[in-house]
Amino acid sequence: MKFIDFHADTLYRLFYQENRELGDLWENSCHVSLEHLRRSGYTAQMFACFLNLAKKPRLGSHYQDVLGMIDLFYQQTCRYEDKVRFAGSFQDYAENQKQGILSGFLTLEEGGVLENRMERLDELYEKGIRVINMTWNHENCLGYPHNAPHSGHRGLKPFGFEVLERMDELGIVADVSHLSDEGFQDIIRYGRRPVIATHSDARSLRAVSRNLSDAMIRQIADCGGIIGVNFYSDFLSDDPVSRISDIIRHCRHIINVGGEEVLGIGADFDGMDIELEINGVQDIGKLTEAMAANGFSERQAELICYRNAENFFYRYWGDSV
Repeated sequence: MKFIDFHADTLYRLFYQENRELGDLWENSCHVSLEHLRRSGYTAQMFACFLNLAKKPRLGSHYQDVLGMIDLFYQQTCRYEDKVRFAGSFQDYAENQKQGILSGFLTLEEGGVLENRMERLDELYEKGIRVINMTWNHENCLGYPHNAPHSGHRGLKPFGFEVLERMDELGIVADVSHLSDEGFQDIIRYGRRPVIATHSDARSLRAVSRNLSDAMIRQIADCGGIIGVNFYSDFLSDDPVSRISDIIRHCRHIINVGGEEVLGIGADFDGMDIELEINGVQDIGKLTEAMAANGFSERQAELICYRNAENFFYRYWGDSV
């Protein structure tokens, strides 16, 4: 079985580590390493440049930290170019596949680093960013997060609408994970291209604001978008352990609501310090075993694990050069 994952915070872990105690992108003590991705059958991994705007930046500004994580990614892909390469389009992904090389996509998890400067969006595109979370868990220049106070308008701000329009022009996917419900609706209403929820679960099964309502799941499906099921325990159930059985429940619910073609994987590896039954990419085979044991067909497992992601890449970037 092949696998594609929409969200991992491994670059963040490696960038902010001290004295290289975790290792590098090929071999490390994180949930995600190039070595284990290749051994486990992954064909693509989206690496998030994650930022917490409330945390002191390492390089003097949060934007410089983003550029630092991007530089780290390219240093590592250059060092291991026979094993992993950047992908910024469907064509890149397909070519890497032909050569048996893992594709690494770059994403940004915190649109607030734009700081009302549109030129930064163009620069980030040129540097390889292909997916942007409009917000993380803090209000920013683009809009409001899922946990914003329930008073007044909490959708996209004026600059957020400008950024959304430019993202559509450039070919940067709008990621609605972490965004407020009002911001989600603004993107669905005013965006011209499919959206992604890189790492989100079903609110009907776990009533937290970070998850997607059934209506949202259907809206993502209707626009040709995709959802990555998140392995974080707090989004799955009230069990502090990330259980495979709970991941299966959310997978089944999301495809029942949105159809078989709406779901992929967005494990959120290296973004959580909890006990996981799937404790890294080396354990991902446990997910397909559980799917088979719980009545998922081989076709459904393939769709969730990689085919839906490949089809989304083609729908969004198929005409890109």
